[in-house]
Amino acid sequence: MDTLNFIFRLGVVFAIFGFIWWIINAGISLLRGVAPKSQVETYILKLIRYFFLVDVTFLFCVYQEDGMINYPRLVVAGGVLLMYFLGKYQNAEVRNAFVQLQGRLMNRGGGETFNKKTEGIVILLSLGFFILFIIEPSFSQNPVSNWFYNSILNIEDTPIFGFVFKVVGFFFMVSILLKLVNGIQMLLGIPGRNNTGGPNHPNRSGLENRGDDDFDDYEEVE
Repeated sequence: MDTLNFIFRLGVVFAIFGFIWWIINAGISLLRGVAPKSQVETYILKLIRYFFLVDVTFLFCVYQEDGMINYPRLVVAGGVLLMYFLGKYQNAEVRNAFVQLQGRLMNRGGGETFNKKTEGIVILLSLGFFILFIIEPSFSQNPVSNWFYNSILNIEDTPIFGFVFKVVGFFFMVSILLKLVNGIQMLLGIPGRNNTGGPNHPNRSGLENRGDDDFDDYEEVE
């Protein structure tokens, strides 16, 4: 039960972090003007965002009273981060394909904001940061990450915003559990929803083909 509660808590944390980062990103956009971000700028900002998200996630695995690490939570957090990053990668890939298709239909080039290799490197570096924090927890302590951590706690405790983000955290938990079940079914060779005869059979409509365990970006509006 503690595992479910912690996954739910991480959903709330990710949602609030995404909200705060959206405000920061909006401020950056105002300062730099209307010119579109280059691919380099996009991935630098993404790496910075992932670094602080990983750092904040690690901080929620540490007892703030004595600085001791809760290792069971650490394992859960690592798995959730991995699924989160893979979901982000898949969403970016699909979004890029849509932009490219739209560009071809309108006889103009699509935005070059997605690169598979760079996306993979950013994800590996982000997971590497998480491992680094485990090896040397003192690296996780910095003013910006601590500010994110305290801001998330403060927003979480507010009556209205806190409730909204808790609802998001619930759906995040359900999404993670569905992905885990689907992964276990694949490992055991058990026919799932994507096999013949299920709701996601190729003969069914596109709307019906959307799986219930699709990883949505609940926590972030880009």
